[in-house]
Order: sequence, then C-alpha cells, then structure tokens
Amino acid sequence: MEANRKDRLPPGQVLTGKWPVLTYGETPLPVLKDWRFRLFGRVGRERTLTWDEFMALPKVERTSDIHCVTRWSRFANRWEGVPAKELVTLAEPLPAASFVMVHGYGDYTTNLPLEALLEDDVLFAFKHDGGPLEPDHGGPLRLVVPRLYFWKSAKWANGLEFMDRDRAGFWERNGYHMHGDPWTEERHSGW
Repeated sequence: MEANRKDRLPPGQVLTGKWPVLTYGETPLPVLKDWRFRLFGRVGRERTLTWDEFMALPKVERTSDIHCVTRWSRFANRWEGVPAKELVTLAEPLPAASFVMVHGYGDYTTNLPLEALLEDDVLFAFKHDGGPLEPDHGGPLRLVVPRLYFWKSAKWANGLEFMDRDRAGFWERNGYHMHGDPWTEERHSGW
C-alpha cells in the first residue's frame, strides 16, 4: 500500500483525508432555476443550457485524486457528472479552437488546452463522494481535471469559451502557472 501511495503522491505534496476549503472572495450561491451554462467563442454552435438541460446530458462516475497547489493531496474522490467531451461535442469547436477558458460564477476563470478537456477522466461534477457537491467546494457544478493542480478544476462552472490561442485566467493572471502539472511542480510562473 505504501508503494502505491508514493506512486500517486506528486513531489512536494502531503496526503490528507480532509478536503480543505480554499476560496478567493465569497462563495457564489446561484439559484438553479436561473443557472445557465454557456458554450461560446470559436465554435460552430453557441449554446446556453439551463440546469435541467445540463442534467439531461449523459452522466458518468469517476474516481480521482486531488492535488492542490498549496501542497495537499486527497486520494480517491468519487465524482458524478457530465463528461467534458459531451460539452465539447455540443459546442462543435472550429478547427482553430485549441484552448478553452472555463468560466465560473464570481468571475472566476481558468485556461486549459482543449486536449486536456478531452481526457476520459475529465468531467463537470455535481456530486462528490455520493452527495451533492457543496457550494464551498464548487457546487452546484465544478470542472474536475485530475491530471492538473486543482485550481484548474474550476469551481462554480458556468461556461466554456473556446479560443484559438492561450490566455491567462484568474489565477494565472495572479502568478499561477499557465499549465499546472503537479508531477513537475508547475505551481507558479517565474517565482
């Protein structure tokens, strides 16, 4: 078991059973009847989904580890949500679209290469460990990108903007790395 833990724990990380709450600003509390998820930018078909339309999309369950840039990791998180691939398919990205900006309530954003969004384990989660995703942890919906530091798994997700070039999101503009690979400790840009 110890060897398995070492294989799963990136350099500089400490394993925890807790899930610390780290938020900049107040926790948004969108009302589901007013909630919207927008697909826009370099796409063949812009769309805006209601919560009911979003919940009608195919769903999956996935288990993944969390690696936070603040140096903690939490193993074996169970998620239920919509595969990110489903939303990419709905948007019909143009051939030039190679990056996405994930938008969230509270004006939070983070950038990703489109190829990262298309990984099989990436989903927009509305459940965690069998229960609804709590607002402090990004509920009602957050992106989960297991291969990157957890700030790339945007809380309170409400849109995907497809782009033909990379652009810094909220945390990246404030000094975090543009990519965020925990295995190579891509924590900060230039410091």
